[in-house]
Amino acid sequence: MGKIIAKGVVDRKSGYLYYVDGKGNVCEAKMARGGKKKKAAKKKAAKKKPAKKKPAKKKKR
Repeated sequence: MGKIIAKGVVDRKSGYLYYVDGKGNVCEAKMARGGKKKKAAKKKAAKKKPAKKKPAKKKKR
């Protein structure tokens, strides 16, 4: 775990991840699970066709 060098330097936004890159810059990346939730898309139910019945086989005597 790293040390906290300075607090309150970066204005943080909800739903973003902050990290220090290889050059020493503070970067932000949008988190996949943070921030506002997406609205669920409504799916339309597909119409079902009735199954075709096969004719009964005749018994041989």
